[in-house]
Amino acid sequence: MDNEVSMTPPASTPTRALATEAVHAGRDDLASLGLHAPPLDLSTTYPSYDSRAEAERIDAFATTGARPDGPPVYARLDNPTTGRFETALARLEGTDSAVAFASGMAALTAVLLARASMGLRHVVAVRPLYGCSDHLLGAGLLGTEVTWTDPAGIADAIRPDTGLVMVETPANPTLAEIDIRAVAHSCGSVPLLVDNTFATPVLQRPVEHGARIVLHSATKYLGGHGDVMGGVVACDEEFAATLRQVRFATGGVLHPLAGYLLLRGLSTLPVRVRAASASAAELSRRLTADPRIARVHYPEIGGAMVSFEVYGDPHAVIAGVRLITPAVSLGSVDSLIQHPASISHRIVDEGDRQAAGVGDRLLRMSVGLEDVEDLWADLCQALSDGHLPQARTAERSARPQAGQAVRP
Repeated sequence: MDNEVSMTPPASTPTRALATEAVHAGRDDLASLGLHAPPLDLSTTYPSYDSRAEAERIDAFATTGARPDGPPVYARLDNPTTGRFETALARLEGTDSAVAFASGMAALTAVLLARASMGLRHVVAVRPLYGCSDHLLGAGLLGTEVTWTDPAGIADAIRPDTGLVMVETPANPTLAEIDIRAVAHSCGSVPLLVDNTFATPVLQRPVEHGARIVLHSATKYLGGHGDVMGGVVACDEEFAATLRQVRFATGGVLHPLAGYLLLRGLSTLPVRVRAASASAAELSRRLTADPRIARVHYPEIGGAMVSFEVYGDPHAVIAGVRLITPAVSLGSVDSLIQHPASISHRIVDEGDRQAAGVGDRLLRMSVGLEDVEDLWADLCQALSDGHLPQARTAERSARPQAGQAVRP
């Protein structure tokens, strides 16, 4: 699981390992500024006594989308703190640039709007995707049209107005994996977007395999503590400039406090992902040997996500956990479990959901940093609850927990 990825920072900086880059990227200037921790800039606006110069800078941004030189102008256009996070994430993914947004869905929305602004409204996509990504594409809320296909059908699905091919690997929630290099070859000149939320740059860097756009729900592993929401797109500078213009016009900006927390989260990203992945691999092994489990999904690339299908009642398993938190989202230091058919993929048409492998007995678990034996003990008890007769399951769910008052 120890995939040490060499980084390719600017030529003036020696090549550094991923763990080193995660700690220092976006912070290289701090010592020269007399600082140790990155500063947090919460300003929404910035004073300037030269309005002619400001007009020229705003005109330049409207024309090019490049980050303005000199001091900031307005927080919706740029912010020094979020800029540090963008710089760091681009270094970790090996891209020219990165553009941060208020959420992962805001980031995907900006990508779709940017391509649609060029008259390229058609998207080719492979299921499964995160449920809300699926819904955004399929519902046509942004005036886009989607063709769903398997990886082998991508080349045939591409049209003159195709602006994007989108895949997620490992996929949410089945953890199905896609050969990024083969898919990128099928895309030809059409940009391939890879949702890299589950793998993170610790386990894979899609641009090294031919992808041109990398999407993250930064809320997950990049933040890592379940207390910050954000999204980010890593790409070349040309597309980043367009994304900045979309972000400025639509207002989907990342708050600077979120940018600060995300930059801090990156510093421990390799350590967290590798530790959680080791526990997830062990839980996957034990689940595979458990007679209560019909099927286990765990990707070859590894990672901290495990999905499994139960023979018993999945809802009883959700109700039965006590250490593991039954909640949506993933990538936190604590372990989470949820029932995709009820929550994260509820918005997807049932037939499409089932066809993508998201069945009614599938559970998705995000493994955190707890001791693996404690996690297994909690999961094992919950799985036993899932095999209890319905009446006994309901009775157990109603029992008061430690510290909970008992009403007469």
